[in-house]
Amino acid sequence: MKKPKKIIFIGTSSFALPALEKLVEHNYQVLAVVTAPDKPTGRQQEMTPSPVKEIALKYNLPIIQLEEIPQLESDLIITASYGRIIPKEIINTPKKGSINLHPSLLPKYRGPSPIQTAILNGDRITGISIIQMDQKMDHGPVLAQQESAISPDDTYQSLEQKLSEQSADLLIEILPRYFKNKLKPEIQDEHEANYTKILTKQDGKINWQKSAQEIERKVRAFYPWPGAWTESNGQRIKIIKAKVENNKLILELVQPAGKKPMTGQEFLRGHKLKV
Repeated sequence: MKKPKKIIFIGTSSFALPALEKLVEHNYQVLAVVTAPDKPTGRQQEMTPSPVKEIALKYNLPIIQLEEIPQLESDLIITASYGRIIPKEIINTPKKGSINLHPSLLPKYRGPSPIQTAILNGDRITGISIIQMDQKMDHGPVLAQQESAISPDDTYQSLEQKLSEQSADLLIEILPRYFKNKLKPEIQDEHEANYTKILTKQDGKINWQKSAQEIERKVRAFYPWPGAWTESNGQRIKIIKAKVENNKLILELVQPAGKKPMTGQEFLRGHKLKV
């Protein structure tokens, strides 16, 4: 009977969850998990674990620091949405190196916000890539890719969920071939590479000089974070949902600061939007 392959999993956000759970379900030996530290969230600023840490605790998986990896005898590192640069000496530690799950069709949309950027740009197709890692961001040879359609009503949240599940399925499909050296890595075309940015709350501010279509895409791309917003009479208002009819932007769901979400009609009955 073959011994299960020993995996070290590195990830932070909810995008990584299906992959980690699938590895456990398919009897890969997850030796340890590396994730970002707990961080303060909410009004009370309570220290909150990352989504990956919560799943690791659920399955009683050891949680370690990045620098501890060389102490473990592992077959492969798998990373997904970790959010930090991993040193070359760590990447090369396992017998079969390290691979990364990335939510775009690389080399398109390297970097930290590929899903949001695809929606912002009005793309109809995106996808996932599984690459061999090297010391550069999202730069290594591509092992596998799979396309995915972007629906007209997809938000960042819904598209991330679809791509995360798709990446987990593709990972489980290719791993046996990867361990047998039956995948042919393909070098990325550097001329086609695009880099996305780290998003901040300020990026969510709506420029009303943009077209209705561009603003509507921004609302979807930035839901739920950093959120699309505007200011009226010194008050910040989140635009949670919008649509375009006859080239006009219709606000469907908004949330004034300190209040519950309400329909655009409810808001406009009591306020005059000045931007």
